[in-house]
Amino acid sequence: MVKKRKVMRIAALLVVVLAAGNLLQTLAAKKAAANVAAAEQIAEPKAIVALSAGADDLARSIPAVPAAPLTAMVAVPVVGASVAETTASSATVVPTPAELAATKCLLTFDLMAEPSAMIGLTLIAPCHENERVIVKHAGLVVSARTTASGSLFTSIPAMDAKGAVEVLFSDGETASAAIKMPEIAAMRRFAVQWQADDAFQIHAFENGASYSQPGHVSAADPHRPAAGIPAKGGFLVQLGDPSSTLPLVAEVYSFPVDPSARVDVVVEAEVTAETCGRELLGETLTSIGGKVKVTDLTLAMPDCDGIGDFLVLKNLVPDMKIAAAN
Repeated sequence: MVKKRKVMRIAALLVVVLAAGNLLQTLAAKKAAANVAAAEQIAEPKAIVALSAGADDLARSIPAVPAAPLTAMVAVPVVGASVAETTASSATVVPTPAELAATKCLLTFDLMAEPSAMIGLTLIAPCHENERVIVKHAGLVVSARTTASGSLFTSIPAMDAKGAVEVLFSDGETASAAIKMPEIAAMRRFAVQWQADDAFQIHAFENGASYSQPGHVSAADPHRPAAGIPAKGGFLVQLGDPSSTLPLVAEVYSFPVDPSARVDVVVEAEVTAETCGRELLGETLTSIGGKVKVTDLTLAMPDCDGIGDFLVLKNLVPDMKIAAAN
């Protein structure tokens, strides 16, 4: 009896297992059929729901289908970028009036090292057309004028190795830049600067020269070196725009450090209808090895019956030979 019940129990278990297997196969078949039906429903949507008004290209790529009540989830094919990305890329950013004004008045100021320890200035200031500006560098202060487009292209002698230059505009705006000028170590410079009619003149006499001789350097014969050719001896540079309002002008004499060279420098002031009978004010600047010294210059002019005469100021320049050697 025991063996018979065991056999019957085993047989019953086999029946249950076979029935479960048939049930699983039946459920799998029904599920597959349901998936096929869902796929056919998705592949042939009855209605298209627009997600965004910006997706014009997407809407045009799908044939128009009569709208029907939405009874099931509708799948929309996505081509390329998302709708959100397409909308963002097509947006146009309109700058504000303040941003437009800032762009229009964008100012640039660049410096460039030039031969003979000169500093080249390039100023682009579109909102400062035909304007008097002041250029400052290591004690030098001169006026200049921008062009009709607000530009300024000029050169000034470097007075120190830092090469810092600042431009001041009439409305208080400033522009500054700096460029290292190690070449100044091989140059000696003497400058005189003044305002308006308080005019001075530098005369340098190299190697024992006298007036109008080859070694005489002045505004009449500045001995400026040609482009690309190193300077031989000294040369003179005139700075400032005399035509501007309250012009600030200067003359700068430069010569190489050469212990064997003999140079005598004097400053002259002519007695004119604008200068006679009053006091002239100015400044002298001496640059030796890139070290600058600024000294006030005051000169009492003769009465106006001396118009046409010249006052000669000597001993304003230190012994450059001794100073360079130190």
